[in-house]
Amino acid sequence: MSNIYSNTEENIKKAAQVILDGGLVAFPTETVYGLGADVYNAKAVANIFAAKQRPHFDPLISHIAEVDFLREYAATDERVFALAKRFWPGPLTMVLNRIEENPSIDLACSGLRTLTVRMPNHPTALALIKAAGVPIVAPSANKYQSISPTTAQHVADGLGDKVDMILDGGACAVGVESTIIDLTGKNAVLLRAGGTAKEDIEEFLGEKIIVSSGNPDLPTAPGQLLRHYAPKNTLRINIQNPDNDEFYIGFGKYDGNLNLSKSGNLAEAASNLFAFLRIADEKAIYGKIAIAPIPTTGLGLAINDRIKRASYQK
Repeated sequence: MSNIYSNTEENIKKAAQVILDGGLVAFPTETVYGLGADVYNAKAVANIFAAKQRPHFDPLISHIAEVDFLREYAATDERVFALAKRFWPGPLTMVLNRIEENPSIDLACSGLRTLTVRMPNHPTALALIKAAGVPIVAPSANKYQSISPTTAQHVADGLGDKVDMILDGGACAVGVESTIIDLTGKNAVLLRAGGTAKEDIEEFLGEKIIVSSGNPDLPTAPGQLLRHYAPKNTLRINIQNPDNDEFYIGFGKYDGNLNLSKSGNLAEAASNLFAFLRIADEKAIYGKIAIAPIPTTGLGLAINDRIKRASYQK
């Protein structure tokens, strides 16, 4: 029996109760599908790590549905609220200082004195958070280091019955995870490129953002590990002339078995990226994957970050 449910009001209320009862619910956001639990329920959060086979040192993102809730959840200032009002709901995650010694969220924060938080831009996600009445901590709903899910079926294929409910909200519009910026110091620091362009944040703040790849051995935010988002097959990137035994994912003028965007549209490319990697992985006749060069401006920075980590070999 399938654990995929349509995103009706009744099913969203049912999913909210599953969250409050300590269960796991996969739900759609504008970026990818998340695997959600009550951030205050340490046992439920532990079950996320277990289901994903994710190491406990890799912190999770909390999802909220109201900007004003930030005041009671994290240390804030005018800059934080200005960014929230400009970019939320949307694919921007902020790393903020915690305001209290609350041991119940220690696991979600991987024991750090900071937390990561965002407001997703998806009606199903927002309705679920509001119905549950608690922040929902939710990494991508896939096994650790594998390709992120952008449909409900991707979640079911990867995690199966480890999830109590999967709310189906269709394919994700953005297709790559959120941008993460650290606002705990004087300067804003980019920890992960994502669905909100670095240039847009810099223009709004009127300052350059410091770019940091973080410490992969002790990450302060998700997505900082050297290998992540990876297909089973070997992946080469920035390839203009693929080998005959490679499934070629093109972009723009570089055409292939699939093309992320024939028109060179980076938003279209981002939304197709993970789905195309899954298709390429399923083509057993090839066994190898190559991806065409992609510009590093705007959303291209996030795409290049994902494929770089997906192609990493020790």
